[in-house]
Amino acid sequence: MPYSSSTELLDTIHTPADLRALKPAQLQDLADEVRGEVVRAVSRTGGHLGAGLGVIELTVALHYVFDTPRDRMIWDVGHQAHAHKILTGRRQGVHTMRQPGGLSGFTRRSESEYDPFGAAHSSTSISAGLGMAVARDLSGGDHNVVCVIGDGAMTAGMAYEAMNNAGAMSARLIVILNDNDMSISRNVGSMRAYLSRLITSRQYRGFRNMAKRVASRLPRSVRSTARRAEEYARGLATGGTLFEELGFYYVGPLDGHNIGRLLPVLENVRHFRGSGPVLIHVRTQKGRGYAPAEQSEDKFHGVGKFDLVTGAQAPAKAGAPTYTSVFAQQLIAQAEKDPKIVGITAAMPSGTGLNKFAERFPERCFDVGIAEQHAVTFAAGLAAEGYKPFAAIYSTFLQRAYDQVVHDVALQNLPVRFAIDRAGLVGADGATHAGSYDVGMLAALPGFVLMAPSDEAELARAIATAAAIDDRPSAFRYPRGEATGVQIPADPQPLEIGRGRVVREGSTIAILSLGTRFADCLKAADELGALGLSSTVADARFAKPVDANLVRRLAKEHPVLITVEESAIGGFAAQVLDVLVREGLLESGLKLRTLYLPDRFIDHDTPVSQLSSAGLHAPSIVAAAVSALGVAADARRPENAGTALRA
Repeated sequence: MPYSSSTELLDTIHTPADLRALKPAQLQDLADEVRGEVVRAVSRTGGHLGAGLGVIELTVALHYVFDTPRDRMIWDVGHQAHAHKILTGRRQGVHTMRQPGGLSGFTRRSESEYDPFGAAHSSTSISAGLGMAVARDLSGGDHNVVCVIGDGAMTAGMAYEAMNNAGAMSARLIVILNDNDMSISRNVGSMRAYLSRLITSRQYRGFRNMAKRVASRLPRSVRSTARRAEEYARGLATGGTLFEELGFYYVGPLDGHNIGRLLPVLENVRHFRGSGPVLIHVRTQKGRGYAPAEQSEDKFHGVGKFDLVTGAQAPAKAGAPTYTSVFAQQLIAQAEKDPKIVGITAAMPSGTGLNKFAERFPERCFDVGIAEQHAVTFAAGLAAEGYKPFAAIYSTFLQRAYDQVVHDVALQNLPVRFAIDRAGLVGADGATHAGSYDVGMLAALPGFVLMAPSDEAELARAIATAAAIDDRPSAFRYPRGEATGVQIPADPQPLEIGRGRVVREGSTIAILSLGTRFADCLKAADELGALGLSSTVADARFAKPVDANLVRRLAKEHPVLITVEESAIGGFAAQVLDVLVREGLLESGLKLRTLYLPDRFIDHDTPVSQLSSAGLHAPSIVAAAVSALGVAADARRPENAGTALRA
């Protein structure tokens, strides 16, 4: 069904209570109007679209049947929650999603009482829902807890850990499996819909429970045969044997776009009491109802601003390549020379650029699904057998596998190479996806080599360095977005491990940069020069091992030393401070200033605004230098700065 340009019904809906006042026959028309609202909003802002379009009817049905917010509804990841937000009082703000000061692109507890759990990383919903269900039971409540999880999120071990726990506890929990891509079973049809409605009915469940009581009095061999026969019969009807084995009462698959078939099943399940956890398998179409999304290879999973009629996305401005594309090209170049190099991604082939690597080396590229823990230990196994794995994982997702990085890689000193994409702040994706902690996490591990290139040429050298390191783990971090436009060497050579570089010589202020804040450090040096303050600018290249000789020289030759990094406290500055303290270099009057991400989560905004808020752009570096020198405010004018400094 195409989306609707009308909002006649939607204009009457301010909360789900208004929705529940409609007649069932009106719900499809409402769904079409909501779909139109989602398409119009995302066309103006960009963001996630395909998954959200696929769950419109399901969202309408869920809010129609369940008494939200009393009944808890948890959306796994949350990037499919546009319709949910529109129906829960946030329609006027949906066009501000992911925009400065606007709604989050994901669910958020502080945003609405209809968001009982915030999410942006996948596969957390069942665990959170189980916790809420247990809390309800301990408190004597009787409301429902509903978790909506996608088939992609079901590839993560955490989802199965939660299901195993829920099944063992016989917890009253409802899980909706939104299957929009993976073929778990055959396509739905009218017979399957009938069987699903039948097996969730009170009559069927009553008969089933009675049969179990009768069977319990039969000899063990007969009981076993009866149980297998019932499982086989229900398996033919539903294909749900796996979920049944985990302790869930399986229902489905259902057509997720047929509200008339969804409602009776949801109504039946809503009234389950004491029946243990239930899983409803719903088949949906990603991008449903918007032709350009339906025809797109990735179903418009994530898009920029686009033309509402044609679906054409606004062309990217011509400029430098992205860091991600540079990584992909350079890894391919290294793999051309070394057949032992393999690439690993955790369900992000296009996001990490490994889709390009896979096109060139399909047998040497592995997408393991949303399973970062497995990805890391899988890489460790490859490294143990003499291969050279490059595990390309977003910084924020690598957090999910830290134990494996420590225990399976670092402790065994295995040469796994981590390509850490989206390091630092990430603009519209906000705090949930910011790569803030990888430097502190990895620099704490013995033997780890951790690089942070300052531009794309340095990234190429870092990749060559990682390919050459074969006796310990290594990592290199790089940000989202465009690189600087510098020339990349035709044949990048490995760096000397633990050796930084001085790019500009000065005498008063030393600025030691880690990573891509380097360009702002050079701008700051220019501004300080206009104030009559001479600055040295150095590129650390390595967070670990830190270049102790470079730190020593900068500390001894300058009255002020400033470190700059786009990572959280406990990162690069801590490594530098360790050198300064151990060698007593702070005892001779050196004025040290450390600039890093502030001790708070930074909300979604433009990258420029985020960096300004974090105090990591050129004006902040200038202010830190001037403050350290104690230069008076009026001395910041070029004609007075030098005199004030000499005084």
